[in-house]
Amino acid sequence: MNYRRLGRSGLQISELSVGSWVTYGNQVDHRLARESLAAARDHGVNFFDNAEVYAKGQSEAIMGRALKELAWPRVDYVVSTKFFFGLNQAPNQHQTLNRKYLHNAIDGSLARLQLDYVDLVFCHRPDPHTPIEETVWAMSDIIARGKALYWGTSEWSADEIRAAHEIAERHHLRKPVMEQPEYNLLHRKRVEREYARLYEDIGLGLTTWSPLASGLLTGKYRNGVPEGSRAQVQGYEWLRERLTDAGRNGIVGRLAEVSDDLGCTLAQLSIAWILKNPHVSTVLTGASRTEQIRENMKAVEIVGKLTPEVMERIEAIVGKVAA
Repeated sequence: MNYRRLGRSGLQISELSVGSWVTYGNQVDHRLARESLAAARDHGVNFFDNAEVYAKGQSEAIMGRALKELAWPRVDYVVSTKFFFGLNQAPNQHQTLNRKYLHNAIDGSLARLQLDYVDLVFCHRPDPHTPIEETVWAMSDIIARGKALYWGTSEWSADEIRAAHEIAERHHLRKPVMEQPEYNLLHRKRVEREYARLYEDIGLGLTTWSPLASGLLTGKYRNGVPEGSRAQVQGYEWLRERLTDAGRNGIVGRLAEVSDDLGCTLAQLSIAWILKNPHVSTVLTGASRTEQIRENMKAVEIVGKLTPEVMERIEAIVGKVAA
């Protein structure tokens, strides 16, 4: 496992990491979470991602219990959480980044995670109804109170990220250092174009999510929706149409020819392709079984096989369809 700096910060995180979206609290219970975290740690993973809203707080509770039982030294691992959606549909508790919500949300997450602090805290989506200045002050205060070490954003526009950075700089506050965008072979525009200036201008780091396009890039949806897949999880029915799209699955079939030639799985190829991007600090992977953790980790061995010729072949397949 290689370790990369989180943007321009000094924090080093494993180039592959483990996220809990969809799986924890839906497909993964506390016992399996503990086994999966241990398997990932055995492969050198030191970053584990979560969010307040995942499984309505149960994802954090499951991870927190698993981490406590594993009893690793706190300095050995990095944990994140994210705020915006909230747990209750009430004023100041739902789809907001105002000071009151953030002040209470961090305490709730730390209680569920059974931690004194999180390493990273993200603003899970932009809030058009709260001044960015208020959010920047609140996030900086969370760090000043010792409840988080770094803060960043998730799915913010380049203009919003730059505005937050400039406000923090003007008032000598903690600046956002990372963004968590979707990034995969079929979803590229934001990372490769919109954020292009931010990597050099402000040292933005990326903790990218959905490397397999919610499972589409494993190839398992080429013949419909298999039993036990996330497209069958209650509440995620909206994924089915995207995952069973005939055009996209046709592209997946052509990518599978590339992975076959390289002697790896389509999933490993897809993850390795993201690792080729030097602006990516870590690729968040998900798994509902420990076997998937081990298979995903093998992607680091494929990066060296992605020669310029192979990358051009991949680009010829996906270049015109990636959003």
